[in-house]
Amino acid sequence: MIGNKELHYTGKGTDLAALQSHIEEYLKTDGFRVQAAGTSEQGSVLQAQKGGFLRGLVDADRALTITIAGSPADYTVRIGIGKWIEHIAVAVIETLLISDLFLVVDVAETAWNFEIEDKLVKDIETFVG
Repeated sequence: MIGNKELHYTGKGTDLAALQSHIEEYLKTDGFRVQAAGTSEQGSVLQAQKGGFLRGLVDADRALTITIAGSPADYTVRIGIGKWIEHIAVAVIETLLISDLFLVVDVAETAWNFEIEDKLVKDIETFVG
């Protein structure tokens, strides 16, 4: 899918909770409103919206959506545009990870998504090492 990145890591031994926290802080520092679903055996989900900028480019119900799934030695991080899910913290995470969280995006969203994704991917790569 255009505007959807998938990063796969093996043999890193990364603390996935620390990675999630790092991504949350990175996004908050960049001016995003962030919400997270509780972590489960299937992984975790983060969503981020950026106030007026995002709302000016795309529908108000869209958000940058990040999933982290797997084990510290073998995990995948997916980044893309998805539908903002109100109160994601109380949503059932297994349903979120099984369902299609990411949306097909139009040209304006794709351009915005590429810019944000590239910055976030570089930051994740630095954190993971």
